[in-house]
Amino acid sequence: MPDSFPVRRLQTLLHDEIPLAREMGAEVVSWTDQGLAIVAPLGPNTNHHGTFFGGSASALGILAGWSLVHLLVLEAGLEADIVIQRVAVRYSSPAPGPMVARALPPDPLAWRRFASGYRRNGLARLRVRVQLICEDRVVATLDAAYAAVGPESP
Repeated sequence: MPDSFPVRRLQTLLHDEIPLAREMGAEVVSWTDQGLAIVAPLGPNTNHHGTFFGGSASALGILAGWSLVHLLVLEAGLEADIVIQRVAVRYSSPAPGPMVARALPPDPLAWRRFASGYRRNGLARLRVRVQLICEDRVVATLDAAYAAVGPESP
């Protein structure tokens, strides 16, 4: 795991507050300007074919996208709850080994609109693209939308 305070706090949050993340063996492996990556081993996520279970892959992708938005919101000094609003997953091939979910950073304009909308309304939505990678190839993609909800929002 990268040695930075926000990432260590994120890892603790994932394992303490989201039991599925702990049971999947999800570990934060990087957070850079290229995005956020979380890895999970095949073992607890295997299906009856001996490959990565699609539901686990989807959950890992949602978790990576949520984590990216969570850290960006913290970095911007915003206080918000982040929730998944919708997700579409496209699987392209089976994954016979560990899976890496790489949440890509949002477009800078989309991020500025998100942050200013949240500051103005206490509510904002942001789309995040996530690549699911096994053995150095993309085996699935997620297009997810996350909502930031403030303490004053309905």
